[in-house]
Amino acid sequence: MYRTIADTKEAILSGKSVSAIVEDGLIKIDSHHHLNAFVEVFSASARIAALEIDKKIKQGSAGKLAGVIIGIKDNICYKGHKVSAASKILNNFESLYTASVLQKLLDEDAIVIGRLNCDEFAMGSTSETSFYGPVKNNINPNYVPGGSSGGSAVAVSAGLCAISLGSDTGGSVRQPASWTNTFGLKPTYGRLSRYGLIAYGSSFDQIGVFANDLEDIKVIFELTYGKDPLDSTSSKASYDVFDKQRPLRIGFLSEYMNHDGLDPEIKKKIELLRTNLQANQIEVSDFSFPYLDHLVPTYYVLTTAEASSNLSRFDGVHFGYRSEKSKGVEETYKNSRSEGFGQEVKRRIMTGTFVLSHGYYDAYYTKAQKVRRLARNATDEIFKNVDILITPTTASTAFELGSVSDPLQMYLQDIFTVHANITGNPAISIPFGQHSNGMPFGLQLMSSCNDEGALLHYAGLLKKYF
Repeated sequence: MYRTIADTKEAILSGKSVSAIVEDGLIKIDSHHHLNAFVEVFSASARIAALEIDKKIKQGSAGKLAGVIIGIKDNICYKGHKVSAASKILNNFESLYTASVLQKLLDEDAIVIGRLNCDEFAMGSTSETSFYGPVKNNINPNYVPGGSSGGSAVAVSAGLCAISLGSDTGGSVRQPASWTNTFGLKPTYGRLSRYGLIAYGSSFDQIGVFANDLEDIKVIFELTYGKDPLDSTSSKASYDVFDKQRPLRIGFLSEYMNHDGLDPEIKKKIELLRTNLQANQIEVSDFSFPYLDHLVPTYYVLTTAEASSNLSRFDGVHFGYRSEKSKGVEETYKNSRSEGFGQEVKRRIMTGTFVLSHGYYDAYYTKAQKVRRLARNATDEIFKNVDILITPTTASTAFELGSVSDPLQMYLQDIFTVHANITGNPAISIPFGQHSNGMPFGLQLMSSCNDEGALLHYAGLLKKYF
């Protein structure tokens, strides 16, 4: 099946039409309906696009992604198609424009096959908070796939599309990548335009990429990064390919490796990798990062504050769902938001409103911003001495659906991934191993800001030392 860009190109070179590739994809998606990875399949528009691309191929004018099937998380806008952030409050809302990152892929003749299920407004670590019901892990459907981009991870892992786009605010691409045995990249903050991404935490959010092959991650990143006049926070930094003549320098963080919650099997596998690197005369260094236990609280103070502001626009008047039983403006607002938002989204809006309120702003929000700066400064210092940091992506493998109900336990699923969002650094999860419980887990690599070249080089290089 067409699990990679190379698979698709090979099929087209052997005479397969893009229309036939799309039909194969639609059949496979239908046969995996039980995973609930898709909120909606764009069968009509995908078929129309396939016919157009078949014409381009015959004319020799097709783009670099001709016939490649992609899926998009249900918080990424695609003109003329519905987008809901997996929330009742945006049910049946149709986008008026296309996200900049998605448009770059469409310009290269990629085909969007559908929108992918996720945690509501990207708030969650299991893809269980969706209005459309939970996503199931394709490796074991009794288990969660991770979140919030669970549908995007499952769709790629199960071969329902070659590439998918997700969003990563605190680990929402890397964590599900770890639990579905896929590659998941979160670029440097601002590297990929956020125009057309429904906002959760604006200073954290970043569109990310899932793929079954590292080369595909590189291709999509190279096609989508860059300054966007429609996003003032987007970066104009250049993309520099890693100089292969440079000596390799790798760092490990002591607090991560010695964390009480880290699964012993995952820890053992990373320690073996470290031993293999040293045996091959690769420079390995240990660093202390004393802010680990402060990262998750800092993340939730700041992101909920931003969510409280960003989600205020969803009020039953401007967008989406409106309560039918309301009289007057205030009642319409109150009932529409109460009925339209799910429990986790309400929890985060209320938390964010509290930390921004008079008398608590300095105690929580201002202090969290100071911790964020300390974490950024400490991370920058480490990257003066190494090219990448190696950490676990997740503390454990995926767990059974419905088995974690305590919000604090759920928030701690992000303990190793929020670092890169707080500091803005790029990070990638790569497939690393299979646990004795049969579920996969990933290895996280992080590099200095705007140094995706080093990140992707090391991601390809490390495999031989596993």
